[in-house]
Amino acid sequence: MGLIGSYCEDSGSMSEAWVEAGLSPCFYFTLVPTVLLTLSFFFGAFHCVCYRRYGTPMEPKYIPRSRLYSLQLCLSVLLLLQFLGGMVWQAAQGAAFPGFVLLYGLLSMLGWAWAIALLRLERQRVLVRDRTRGHSTVLLLFWAVAFAAENLAFVSWTSPLWWWGLETVEKQVDFGLWLVRYIGTGALFFIGLKAPGLPRRPYMLLINEDERDVENGQPLLGGEESESTWKGFGKKVRVLVPYMWPRGSILLQGLVLLCLCLLGLERVINVFVPIYSKNIVNELSDGSKWNTLATTVCIYVLLKFLQGGGAGASGFVSNMRSFLWIRVQQYTNRVVQVRLFSHLHSLSLRWHLGRRTGDVLRSIDRGTSSINSLLSYIVFSILPTIADIIIAIVYFISNFNAWFGLIIFICMFLYLTLTIIITEWRTKYRRDMNTQDNNAKSKAVDSLLNFETVKYYNAENYEVNRFQDAILKYQVSEWKTNASLAFLNQTQNLIIGCGLLAGSLLCAYFVTENKFKVGDYVLFGTYIIQLYTPLNWFGTYYRMIQNSFIDMESMFKLFTEEEEVKDDVNAGNLLFKLGKVEFENVHFSYTDGKEILKDISFTVMPGQTVALIGQSGSGKSTIIRLLFRFYDVNGGCIRIDGQDISKVKQTSLRAHIGVVPQDTVLFNDNIRDNIRYGRISATDQEVEEAAMAADIHDKILAFPEGYDTQVGERGLKLSGGEKQRVAIARTILKAPQIILLDEATSALDTQTERNIQASLAKVCANRTTIVVAHRLSTIIGADQILVLKEGQIAERGRHEDLLAKGGLYSDMWLKQQIQESDSASDTEAKDRQPEKLQPATSHKSH
Repeated sequence: MGLIGSYCEDSGSMSEAWVEAGLSPCFYFTLVPTVLLTLSFFFGAFHCVCYRRYGTPMEPKYIPRSRLYSLQLCLSVLLLLQFLGGMVWQAAQGAAFPGFVLLYGLLSMLGWAWAIALLRLERQRVLVRDRTRGHSTVLLLFWAVAFAAENLAFVSWTSPLWWWGLETVEKQVDFGLWLVRYIGTGALFFIGLKAPGLPRRPYMLLINEDERDVENGQPLLGGEESESTWKGFGKKVRVLVPYMWPRGSILLQGLVLLCLCLLGLERVINVFVPIYSKNIVNELSDGSKWNTLATTVCIYVLLKFLQGGGAGASGFVSNMRSFLWIRVQQYTNRVVQVRLFSHLHSLSLRWHLGRRTGDVLRSIDRGTSSINSLLSYIVFSILPTIADIIIAIVYFISNFNAWFGLIIFICMFLYLTLTIIITEWRTKYRRDMNTQDNNAKSKAVDSLLNFETVKYYNAENYEVNRFQDAILKYQVSEWKTNASLAFLNQTQNLIIGCGLLAGSLLCAYFVTENKFKVGDYVLFGTYIIQLYTPLNWFGTYYRMIQNSFIDMESMFKLFTEEEEVKDDVNAGNLLFKLGKVEFENVHFSYTDGKEILKDISFTVMPGQTVALIGQSGSGKSTIIRLLFRFYDVNGGCIRIDGQDISKVKQTSLRAHIGVVPQDTVLFNDNIRDNIRYGRISATDQEVEEAAMAADIHDKILAFPEGYDTQVGERGLKLSGGEKQRVAIARTILKAPQIILLDEATSALDTQTERNIQASLAKVCANRTTIVVAHRLSTIIGADQILVLKEGQIAERGRHEDLLAKGGLYSDMWLKQQIQESDSASDTEAKDRQPEKLQPATSHKSH
């Protein structure tokens, strides 16, 4: 406390409000925080009690998301911190300072802390009887008084007790702090009139809003036309940051740190290049010795070599950083793609059945490249530019005077703010232009694809006029996009020109007054131009970051997809013993309200074969999918050897089950590797033995390239029967203890089907087998046949027993026998038909 002197300065007194042509600092800095604290604390406390006692929490859906509200919070926190910074700076000077300075800082910090608390409270709770909108009177009055108090400082413009003269460092710092307060309180007052963080309409009207208004597209909050790409920025950055830091690799972590060090070195070089340019001019003007001048020039050239062309775009340091960053960028690429690919494989069959493969692949591709773009633009473009601006302001305040810092601050603030605002504003034109472009192209493609239809109805002129209208709409949007871009560029040039003019005139004035040297003028011009060069790209960087966020959104949605079928935390491996399969009171539905399986119960003893038959949609394939655990049951239980399959690991369960699906899809690879997919470690001999058992070995050898024959995309180069036999060979090679056949021979001809049935009989011998069949002739020998109807087991038993019952199975058997006999008769008639036509044809020609 020894640093604190008397309460007022020697030249001031609390009893004197007007001293030396201005307000007394002691009087002013005692009155202002007292009034502000009274407003915020006492009235704010009453306000807080009312909100807590009589208010209600606002539902999140009625609270608008707003960047201006975030700006309100940031400005309030900044104002609070500048009071703390001012006291710390005063204490750091070592000399005793007046007591009113400490009182001013402490009371102001308390007042602004209460204001921040009230601002957050009004966003979270609301007085339901309040029919107005906007901030409370307490907050608006607090901001208004705070802004008015800072304007009172202008009354003391000619007083030597205030900071306007900027003669000393202390007054320059006081002026800088006042500038922060003036801009901050003014911005808070004017933003507060809009109240961006609160609903636009009374809360009672919102909660009583008719639902059909929402369905008709009338937004409750009167928000923006389209959701901003910066929504959820913090969440996106949290997802993004881990990919930048390469965990587990000390070398790559060292490269990241080295790149950041080089980035810092670039900032230092950017400061010293104008300084040495100034030194060269001054030394030339002062007639310095050649050795001194040569040394300065060499250092300047070295710095320019390290910096590059003005903005460091092609300098040695920048190129070295880009070179070192390649490995980190590759790491990010690899980790993102592999992690997303692994996540997609962990998703359920339900999700994969509904996916659009092209969209997923484009999302992965664009999302990965957007992450690299974001890291590059944010870390190596945006942050360095902002750092250069802050460094420039500090440098000019400390080495020139506060007016130069003020000029740079105002120019940069206006430049960045207007660039962001105009870029956000013109985004809708860009989106509309893309929409109109797609519309014009789709009309042209659709018309050309339907060329014959256009000709049928003489609609050429109609199609041409329609295409022309689409082009005109596109050109209107294109003009708006280009015009808004030109407006943005002109606005940026205007701000840069005004800042350069103001600073150059001020610097030239100080040179004529012999306060500055000619080199100082050169330094200012060089530094400002160097600072503005990267700013010219700021709008481009901002748009690229915005586009990258848009591209990342679809990838983030993929990452947020939840796994439907998960292993329990304590899940163990399946302990396979004999292969007994039990379905006990199983219920399942793909969608709510439509149950596919209803109370299904049956048991398959080890080594037995159970056949599932029924009409399409009766649930046969669903039983196969549930046993393989593509889905989890909604009710009941499925057991293998007494173990609930939902309590064991999926990998261990599927290792004991082999599936031959109804629709076989092959990889775009050779036949040998497609068969080997059943067991990756199998030898070529084992692959060929599996192909023999599946009755496809001879067919493969008949191909020109044999087992090296490429099957094409999804196996399209093979016939349906050949693909089915490859799938059977896969399953034979896997040698599972439980076999699931989902209409495995449906795509085969009769002779091949008989050969496959013989092969499958050998494979399924002494193995638990569940067969989904359409042709009843293939499951005559099954140990048990289950007839499904509308998700329930209507009949069960052996072939002979079910025929004897004369029920559903008997009807299905008779119908198939009739169809097969009719098909055989038709085939025989077609074979005899040419023989009957031959005589007539000969007679006619004769």
